[in-house]
Amino acid sequence: MVCIAFKATKPGSSWRKLLEIRVSYYMVVICSFIQLLIGAIWLSVSPPYQEFDHHSYPGKIIIQCNEGSDIWFYSMLGYLGFLAAVSLVLAFMVRTLPDCFNEAKYITFSMLVFCSVWISMIPAYLSTRGKNMVAVEIFAILSSSAGILACIFFPKCYILIMKPELNCRNQLVKSK
Repeated sequence: MVCIAFKATKPGSSWRKLLEIRVSYYMVVICSFIQLLIGAIWLSVSPPYQEFDHHSYPGKIIIQCNEGSDIWFYSMLGYLGFLAAVSLVLAFMVRTLPDCFNEAKYITFSMLVFCSVWISMIPAYLSTRGKNMVAVEIFAILSSSAGILACIFFPKCYILIMKPELNCRNQLVKSK
């Protein structure tokens, strides 16, 4: 919305129609519906099931989750990756806004961390078997969440705790 708002300030801009609050709500509903649709098709066509692996470790039986249809599993991951990439591109586009909107810089870097973690997780996930797959998934989830938290939340804490003089209305107005 911030990107659209700055593009809509130009006289005669067609971006003004997109400034309505309903547009944001529609985007969230549409993107969520697409994800729900992919998940529903995946679960109805070929749902995940238990699989017993007798061959990976001789003498042991490994119970693991088979994703069912690989096409739908990777379609779901691909769609989520697409949404993350779109978020990264949009955050990158608005990072050059005036300083009082410098939140975009933190969001850009956090999305870069998020995408980097998940892109590096793909080869690790595909090259592991058995119980280590769960560890790779958990590590990716925790490290991407920690990266987002660190990039967005910690700069705010730094200003609130270490530089409280920067947390005032005069400073915000002055930075314009």
